[in-house]
Amino acid sequence: MSTSSTDNDGQGMIVNPKPTADNQDWDGDDADRADRLRFEEEQAMIREQSEARAAKAAAEAGTAKKATA
Repeated sequence: MSTSSTDNDGQGMIVNPKPTADNQDWDGDDADRADRLRFEEEQAMIREQSEARAAKAAAEAGTAKKATA
């Protein structure tokens, strides 16, 4: 039996199930939920670092402004 690239038996393919009309609460498996949680935590950390850098830059700009006045 020879196989060709046109065979559509699903072997070696990644299948991402999508919610159906009768299953709107589909949330993926545990790995999907862990990935989302990890992503949300990384985004929160990036926001915190960004806000800290902005506050530091504003403080430095205020200090520089006072030094020139």
